[in-house]
Amino acid sequence: MKPVMALVGRPNVGKSTLFNRLTKSRDAIVADFAGLTRDRHYGNARHGQHEFIVIDTGGFEPTAETGIYMEMAKQTRQAVAEADVVVFVVDARAGVSAQDHDIANFLRKLGKPTVLAANKAEGMQDSAHLAEFYELGLGEVEPVSASHGQGVRNLVEKALEPLNLPEEPEDGASEAETGVIKLAVAGRPNVGKSTLINTWLGEERLVAFDLPGTTRDAISVPFERNGQRFELIDTAGLRRKGKVFEAIEKFSVVKTLQAIESANVVLLLLDATQGVTDQDAHIAGYILESGRAVVLAINKWDAVDEYERETVRRQIEARLAFLKFADLHLISAKKRQGIGPLWGSIAQAYKAAFTKMTTPVLTRLLHEAVQFQQPKRSGMFRPKLRYAHQGGQNPPVIVVHGNSLEHVTDAYKRFLEGRFRKEFNLVGTPLRIEMRTSKNPYADKE
Repeated sequence: MKPVMALVGRPNVGKSTLFNRLTKSRDAIVADFAGLTRDRHYGNARHGQHEFIVIDTGGFEPTAETGIYMEMAKQTRQAVAEADVVVFVVDARAGVSAQDHDIANFLRKLGKPTVLAANKAEGMQDSAHLAEFYELGLGEVEPVSASHGQGVRNLVEKALEPLNLPEEPEDGASEAETGVIKLAVAGRPNVGKSTLINTWLGEERLVAFDLPGTTRDAISVPFERNGQRFELIDTAGLRRKGKVFEAIEKFSVVKTLQAIESANVVLLLLDATQGVTDQDAHIAGYILESGRAVVLAINKWDAVDEYERETVRRQIEARLAFLKFADLHLISAKKRQGIGPLWGSIAQAYKAAFTKMTTPVLTRLLHEAVQFQQPKRSGMFRPKLRYAHQGGQNPPVIVVHGNSLEHVTDAYKRFLEGRFRKEFNLVGTPLRIEMRTSKNPYADKE
């Protein structure tokens, strides 16, 4: 699973700026629901071949006992508990404060790997002014400038060093050869994830046993159904002992994101009684961003009337339109209604994610699409699409080569996507199309 890095520090030291620098985007996932403040963000980051999750927290005041600062401190403590490594951000120009000492005392007692980052240190890399931060007792001080990017690379390298990450990234293609479908059940608290999991494990045709989780109490449950092996990556927390698997509906954004990253297929469970919320859209967006195959299921369908059902359908069309390639099922996990067809969609989504597409067929489809509808002209140039080949699996990637492809519109890419999806029956998986323009051999000659 992806390691987790938490950014902590007192207010206005530049944590959010550093977060945006690490994630290379301001479109971080916002966990906007009861118990978490809006200034707590989760995002993906990459350093070399290693990917990791970054948590941006609010201003941390460990001694706060009342008001919003106490709530922010509570959430920061939870972020630190979820993290593999903590980056303690201080203000290099303001110097050490009493609040910095309180935070340092809190982090030292935890004993979790911690890196001290002195932000706003433009031109201060060799300054004696940074020496005062050594009194915090957290080792070497890493001078950085989040706004300018100075020292950030060294900071990340030092933060990831104690985690002993593998040298080679996991190969998604090799997973297909094992024949085991890694399935994650994701969704908000109380949507029925636990009920659905327990219903699956209670079926007579399922063979299930416990397997201790790899990191931070994550638990996988291998089981077999009609000869197909699955590995359920649980986001709710299954009890390891006992005859009955009891799920703990204690929602953790980090564990859900890690489960999505580890899976081949994600079953996104929605609650018919609550409709499609912002949190559902955030989780769905992360699934799409991660490139995972997905199946949608609306639980508690038996508990709503026809008017509410129509409202939910419209919400899905409006808020989850970007997942229109996924199968949708109407179920009741408690009454075991509609859960049988889920398995067919899960298998189909997995198959689509690892579909192999030959270059001759892709190129033929590309030429047929161009003959049916050419891309729009941009000024004096009309993009020329010459040939296509497959560039990856899980999710499938199609690489199109030609000239002036930077002028191909998003609408035309969606048109091509529709043609490719129909030919290869790519139901349940995202499809990415990359445009690569051929280099003009005479461009550098006078």
